[in-house]
Amino acid sequence: QVQLVESGGGLVQAGDSLRLSCAASGRTFSSYALGWFRQAPGKEREFVARISWSVGMPYYADSVKGRFTISRDNDKNTVYLQMNSLKPEDTAVYYCASRTHSGVYDYWGQGTQVTVSS
Repeated sequence: QVQLVESGGGLVQAGDSLRLSCAASGRTFSSYALGWFRQAPGKEREFVARISWSVGMPYYADSVKGRFTISRDNDKNTVYLQMNSLKPEDTAVYYCASRTHSGVYDYWGQGTQVTVSS
């Protein structure tokens, strides 16, 4: 059974940093990419970043480029999202999800809340 467990969310002030973690199990993740998404109240879920397990190539949404960094630890089956220079508009529930070769995100974590106060 595939499981994705996020952690690291919290309440911070604008300009602060947070690091989210996503611990993955139940799949040979070296063959899959893993992405981060977020959903703010009243808004649709949006893509934040993704990284492949094998090559480690990162992709970012324009809204977080230069502020967020996605990375992974293959030995720990864990993907991280380092978030710097946080803004109130980054407030959302952050989810990690596993991406198949066809581009479908088929497994999701339960989410972790990030709140950035101004």
